[in-house]
Amino acid sequence: MSTPAEDRASAPANVCLVVPCYNEEGRLDRAAFLDALRNQPNLFLWFVDDGSADGTTAVHTRLQANVPDRIGVLALGSNRGKGEAVRLGMLDALERLGEGVAHVGFWDADLSTPLSEAPHLQAALNSHAELVAALGSRVRLLGRDIARRPVRHYLGRVFATAASLVLRLPVYDTQCGAKLFRAGPVLREALTSPFRSRWIFDVELIARLAQAAREAGQDPEAWVHEVPLRAWTEMAGSRLRARDYLNAVRDLWVIRRTYRENESRRLAD
Repeated sequence: MSTPAEDRASAPANVCLVVPCYNEEGRLDRAAFLDALRNQPNLFLWFVDDGSADGTTAVHTRLQANVPDRIGVLALGSNRGKGEAVRLGMLDALERLGEGVAHVGFWDADLSTPLSEAPHLQAALNSHAELVAALGSRVRLLGRDIARRPVRHYLGRVFATAASLVLRLPVYDTQCGAKLFRAGPVLREALTSPFRSRWIFDVELIARLAQAAREAGQDPEAWVHEVPLRAWTEMAGSRLRARDYLNAVRDLWVIRRTYRENESRRLAD
């Protein structure tokens, strides 16, 4: 398997963000998306309708009509879950944009992370030739505008600690919905098969990249970096419920078992 540095070559500077949507007709900030395209001339947006029951696809189509050469639309026939919507959207963008895109990632539709943060994630990828993933991280620091409810913050810290142990990586924030990756064979391979986890696909994608790094004889920490966000706001209307945390813990166990077993088989061979 090639390394991210070998995949880099002389890639163009374009970046594509996949935006998974489920019943977002009334929440999509159309003006914000269009403003981002005006302010970031190398930005592409790829909207994925995950089987919505409202007019989400129609909103996507109207947005695309404004900038048809820089907005893609993928409508799934049924609800597949956020992880599968992201995976299929990223593969679709990579296929249709080809070598015209250097970096592809995903972004929450509610824009809790403003699109102005995307260039900072891209800068991290540009400044480290070996880097394959730049993860937005919600760290409250002086001079940063991170607005998050305390209960969500502390539950997130507990979960992130457990995820770090499973991944064997000191990740501070696995669940921020702003992530960017270097386009290339490493990412394509990580997206080949559906995620086993419906709730915490972010962790599983990081696990796949970490496994690929180890198989290539590389340190996963050289492939995956976190980028502290300058701004993040918890939006009203979140669909996260208490039982979702239980589902996340269950899926974390599935990820641990799956990827530890894979590594054990590799070492045995």
